[in-house]
Amino acid sequence: MKLLSVMKIIHILERKYGQQKLRIGEAKPFEVLIGTILSQRTKDEVTDKAAEKLLGKAKTPELMLKLPEREIVKLIKPVGFYRQKAKRILQICRILCDEYGGKVPRSRSELLKLPGVGFKTADCVLCFSYNEPCIPVDTHVHVVSRRLGLTKSDDPEEIREDLHKQIPRRYRGRMNLLLVRFGRDICRAVKPRCSICPIEKYCEYEEKK
Repeated sequence: MKLLSVMKIIHILERKYGQQKLRIGEAKPFEVLIGTILSQRTKDEVTDKAAEKLLGKAKTPELMLKLPEREIVKLIKPVGFYRQKAKRILQICRILCDEYGGKVPRSRSELLKLPGVGFKTADCVLCFSYNEPCIPVDTHVHVVSRRLGLTKSDDPEEIREDLHKQIPRRYRGRMNLLLVRFGRDICRAVKPRCSICPIEKYCEYEEKK
């Protein structure tokens, strides 16, 4: 897609969703890390409630290690795979305390060494806490990017690379939030609301109505 079209899409989505503050580089790294781990294979509303309860009890790796595993399980239920995630969270917190002084690393390669941390989780920490110019690729970003013709891949790393080639660095941080909000609101994976889409003319989705 041409840069001019990409910029028009960004500006249209910013006008529509910009009234909701885009928190880029402001969120606490540990909270982003834990919240994104909880979000894996879990609906957004379930994730938000679980993260609020868990982080309300422990906002740092040191405090998290003081919680019994069974209490973490209780706090994060019913997120998907909550028992495995409780174990993983404690493993990560132990590594953060033992190897990183209780801090979340800001290197993608170091983040990916943590158990259960994949590309999306690492990029969420880098983008939303450390203001790095990267685009976390989740389901919404995947679906919308393919429909717009920004990528033809289904591989998250290839999608990330395709987006980074087309979207200027200064806009990458906000791109995830804009596409996620657009994906929840209009460009849904099932039954997209094409009739009210503000960027329909840029869309290459073959089944659009």
